[in-house]
Amino acid sequence: MKDSLSKDNPLPRIGLGTWQTFDAGSDAAARAPLREVLKLLDGNVVDSSPMYGSSEAVAGDLVTELGLRRKLFIATKVWTNGRAEGARQIEASFKRLRVEVMDLMQIHNLVDAGTHTKTLLELKNQKRIRNIGITHYTSSAYPDVERWLGTGQYDFLQINYSLGERESENRLLPLAKDKGARVIINRPFAEGALFRRAKGKPLPPWAAELGIASWAQFFLKWIVSHPAVTCAIPGTGRPDHMKDNLAAGQPPFPNSEQRKRMATHFESL
Repeated sequence: MKDSLSKDNPLPRIGLGTWQTFDAGSDAAARAPLREVLKLLDGNVVDSSPMYGSSEAVAGDLVTELGLRRKLFIATKVWTNGRAEGARQIEASFKRLRVEVMDLMQIHNLVDAGTHTKTLLELKNQKRIRNIGITHYTSSAYPDVERWLGTGQYDFLQINYSLGERESENRLLPLAKDKGARVIINRPFAEGALFRRAKGKPLPPWAAELGIASWAQFFLKWIVSHPAVTCAIPGTGRPDHMKDNLAAGQPPFPNSEQRKRMATHFESL
């Protein structure tokens, strides 16, 4: 696989989360739109976890069927306690996602982070994992996230950040940039709260100047224009929503003053 993190080939700014949306089991009808979603991607992060039901297996099956492995950046997580159980779970993820080398393995919500960090570093040294990271999704955990991120051991931080959940920009995003860790943003729509707030309200006229044609693009462009952010991973099982989301990863991007204007407008809704 080509180096998705090289200067000449950075990760696309919009990826795909698989929580809930890819938990389709063996249902062929449920898998059909997911296949179309994946066809739209090229180099993007596809993020999963063993806690997402059948999502890893569904993603692995579809990526293999479509022959997309070399075109995607596959990320998943370890989410259990103990070295032996962690190793077992990691190996199961390799099999479900059908990969020989994982682009990114993360410690889900810092569960047994000390134990799994050692395991992941060993696997990285063995070149079975290209990158390691830590994840969380709630501000109550930020002190622990900051402590682990501060060790400088991780290539990636996955954290929540949106116009409705801005706390990570205070300390975590600057720390990640300082430590050279790439940042993946989860909960970019705050589990739909942003859409509920904007429902029935038109985009501001000036949004068109930033190439914004939908509220999803408004929310995503604000996130991925932060200088510490690598990409956002909204989850969707709909090809039309995936197309709309991907458009937010294309320039132009708001500068710092424009981001402030976007935030002020959102707060006024």
